[in-house]
Amino acid sequence: MPRLRLLASCLAVALAFPSLAGAAPDLAPPLAQLPAQSQAMAPVVARFRADLASLERVHDATAGPRREQALRQLYASWQARLGEIDPAALGDEDRLDHALFRRDLAYRLGQLDFQRQRVAEAAPLLPGVERLVALVEARRAHEYPDGRASADVLEAVRRGLSDLHTRLAKDPKAAGTSPIVAFRAARLLDGVRADLKQWHGFYSGYDPDFSWWTKQPYEALDKQLEAQAKLLRDTLAGASDPETIIGDPIGRQALLEGLQHELIPYTPEQLMDLAERELAWCERELARAAAEMGAKDWREALETVKSRHPAPGGQPRLVVELADEAIAWLEAREMVTIPELAKRDWRMTMLTPEYQLQAPFFLGGQDVWVAYPTDTMPHDKKLMALRGNNRHFSRAVVHHELIPGHHLQYFYNNRYQTHRELFDSPFWTEGWALYWEFRLWDEGFATTPEDKVGMLFWRSHRAARILFSLGFHLGKMTPDEAVELLVNRVGHERENARAEVRRSFAGDYGPLYQIAYMVGGLQFRELHREFVQSGRMSERQFHDAILMGGPMPVAAVRTRLQGAVPAQDLRADWRFYRFD
Repeated sequence: MPRLRLLASCLAVALAFPSLAGAAPDLAPPLAQLPAQSQAMAPVVARFRADLASLERVHDATAGPRREQALRQLYASWQARLGEIDPAALGDEDRLDHALFRRDLAYRLGQLDFQRQRVAEAAPLLPGVERLVALVEARRAHEYPDGRASADVLEAVRRGLSDLHTRLAKDPKAAGTSPIVAFRAARLLDGVRADLKQWHGFYSGYDPDFSWWTKQPYEALDKQLEAQAKLLRDTLAGASDPETIIGDPIGRQALLEGLQHELIPYTPEQLMDLAERELAWCERELARAAAEMGAKDWREALETVKSRHPAPGGQPRLVVELADEAIAWLEAREMVTIPELAKRDWRMTMLTPEYQLQAPFFLGGQDVWVAYPTDTMPHDKKLMALRGNNRHFSRAVVHHELIPGHHLQYFYNNRYQTHRELFDSPFWTEGWALYWEFRLWDEGFATTPEDKVGMLFWRSHRAARILFSLGFHLGKMTPDEAVELLVNRVGHERENARAEVRRSFAGDYGPLYQIAYMVGGLQFRELHREFVQSGRMSERQFHDAILMGGPMPVAAVRTRLQGAVPAQDLRADWRFYRFD
């Protein structure tokens, strides 16, 4: 019988900190039953995080070979240190940390190889730029430059870029690369240009010899870097319009490696099949909700829901109202421990019109960021923002961003197993928040057909994200086709759909991030079936145990809850979704 150590202890926070406890006293266990903590490995992981932060603080040059070498040495040295620790001699929490740490280091080394390859593909469009990177990295190493030699480098690189610029301006096809690689090269050039500005600014005006030699060559090169990036971005990549969506797909092999790292045993194609099944379920439920509303189909029902938005200026009040509603609903059903401080230690910020080009809806984490139209927006975008942030959509989002979603995660992450931030996974972070959308739906949180439409809209959106994200990285779907998918099958406003796709492919999120919402949610839902529906744990025990355990791949959460952490590596063999 698998051991369930640590699980019965997960409510101890209520007694240990009575002023923060949200639960009634009789629901709290004895004080002695504190949740198990990592003892041996926590300081080891914390030391690595400190070493990594120190190294990255110094080695911060874009595409820097010294940076890569330093990181590679750091990861390899820590792999050797881990090899000196026998995981079989550790307790469950420490053994889990050991396995997660091994996994993390191996993946980081692989990512260095992957990133080097990506830079190499763009290098023909960046002749001589590696010499500029060398100047930047030399400054970080406290190597003082020679003014004349530096000027020679600046001028030589400028001439090389100028010659290439002339050729490509006459014949863009002479580049011999794809628009995607051209766009990647433009972004790399932007980073190098910013680094070089810091390099020059450090010495200029301070060292008269340096300033005398480099002032004119640097200024000429800076203009050339700007022109080259513009040519690459606007002409070769076709992104002259700032609202053009350009991404950088990673390919099937990199997707498989990422899924393996997340301990997910399915292929990208299987996950796309999963998404189609989930989207079909949403479509059936939307049809039922539309019938309850008296609408002819789900599109008409969605139009009705979109028209029910707060008046200008009214959204912040609605957010507070919806946050309080979700908290009261959860506490009435004793589903998770919500400390009193967690209910009020969040802030609200309104997203700017510029930021809403990428984030047309709520964002959240420790705080909540609210999207809503401002008086400076064009009329059509103002109306789309109103419709996209209606009352029923918002009701399905606030609990995702605050409680029991991301804000509650942050609250617990800052208090339990804090070293496990290193093992953070979007499948844990976003999967948890999405899981609660599943859970609240199953428990009847949506009491009206309009609220059902609001919840189903977002659930459909999460399934569509799997389709367009994996489709894009597999080379099977363009960004414009992704926009059409969101408009036609989910019901997005077109501008909001473009913003969502732009946000997904802008490079601020990892390639698997967008699929992590629903896939992670389905993983947590299967855990609920395994541990709660089977009677092994209560709702509160289950949810508190996950929060107190800290972030990690969801399959590792399962191993932890089972109390049977293996001494060997964690395996990607948990089949959490049934295709039959």
